[in-house]
Amino acid sequence: MNKILELRFNAIIHECKHRPCVMSEILNLEVGQMSPRFSCQDSNGDMHDLEQYMKQDKNVILYFYPKDSTPGCTTQACDFRDSMARLNNDDYIVLGVSKDSAKSHEKFITKKELNFPLLMDEDLTLHQAFGTWREKSMYGKKYMGTSRSTFVIASDGNLKWVGYGVKSKGHVDKLIDELDIA
Repeated sequence: MNKILELRFNAIIHECKHRPCVMSEILNLEVGQMSPRFSCQDSNGDMHDLEQYMKQDKNVILYFYPKDSTPGCTTQACDFRDSMARLNNDDYIVLGVSKDSAKSHEKFITKKELNFPLLMDEDLTLHQAFGTWREKSMYGKKYMGTSRSTFVIASDGNLKWVGYGVKSKGHVDKLIDELDIA
């Protein structure tokens, strides 16, 4: 992790431990930047470590979504599920992230037969590191929530593709086209 991002991330984590976490400055990662490093547990209790994937020469698609089993999130998850053969042929690992519980994740995985892990981020550590916990607005009311976002991390640890506020429908096909995956 570059020093500026590491310092900002540590400051955010410190703030979040002492008061409700609201980011005053929006973090926007960009293509070419070094990705924040993470090691995170999935709903089965298995650890997923970016450094380990890098050592295996794997690319990681890390996508953030608001809530298990909602219409848009289901559409997006099923698109990733249905595209897994194309992604795996090019050594891509897909990891979904939301702040839902392990029980909620497992129910979602089982119901929709998802073939990739969903990471646990109930304390919003990953959301903060990637800048996906943002102010949102619905019917004029402002609140904090997950911005549907996707990050493609190359095997060298650099961000290869970044998308904040992506649409759930058609996103995976667009991503595959832009990454030029066969």
